[in-house]
Amino acid sequence: MDAIVELRGVARRFPGGGGLHPTTLSFKSGATTVLLGPSGCGKSTLLRLVNGLLRPDAGDALVFGTPVREDTAPALRRRMGYVIQDGGLFPHLTGFGNVALLPSWLGWDDARIRERATVLCDLARLPTNLLERYPQSLSGGQRQRVALVRALMTDPALLLLDEPLGALDPMVRAELQRDLREAFAALRKTVLLVTHDLGEASHFADEVVLLREGRVLQHGPLEALEQTPADPFVTRFLSAQKSLWGVGAA
Repeated sequence: MDAIVELRGVARRFPGGGGLHPTTLSFKSGATTVLLGPSGCGKSTLLRLVNGLLRPDAGDALVFGTPVREDTAPALRRRMGYVIQDGGLFPHLTGFGNVALLPSWLGWDDARIRERATVLCDLARLPTNLLERYPQSLSGGQRQRVALVRALMTDPALLLLDEPLGALDPMVRAELQRDLREAFAALRKTVLLVTHDLGEASHFADEVVLLREGRVLQHGPLEALEQTPADPFVTRFLSAQKSLWGVGAA
């Protein structure tokens, strides 16, 4: 299957404004696609339409060839890993309790869960003893690593990451960027990653989708956005980001 995720005229608007205008896109299997754009442009809305947390007003989102609807979304979500902004760990559970939630619900025994968690902790460069701590006793970077381990526990084919590094300090963020890129390559996952940061996009992206006010302005390799911008805003956005973050050509 060339495309794990397809959007066919998908739209979702909100009473106070914002959302996503009718959008048709497909995302390549095994690639990391970065959803890039300013705050409120529709990036997170698109991600939530893919995993069924939001229902479209029009059109269809298809994942693994199946339309995401109320009756199909629960089973489809079990084949996705989702990391929300700031990790979204449950504070009343230890790190292990968080990563064990879905596998336990699926009937995995404790030995299998711990074996899988150990493998993923090694991949995420997270000492396994930290899983015995509660989230409030972990640093921001450690919480993000636990959230990644949780998202990968059942070996999903699709990873949805909503600004997973946005709240971290620059040194921790750079370290996690490197480790995540290595993990994506090792696991050969299809990844949709939301960010407003061009530096992060240039680090991760096989392809970029640049959005503005709920519309896709351009979709393709970052080099194409730089060299053949489809809209004047593309150039303005990239130039502003490069000035802000000191990012060179990808």
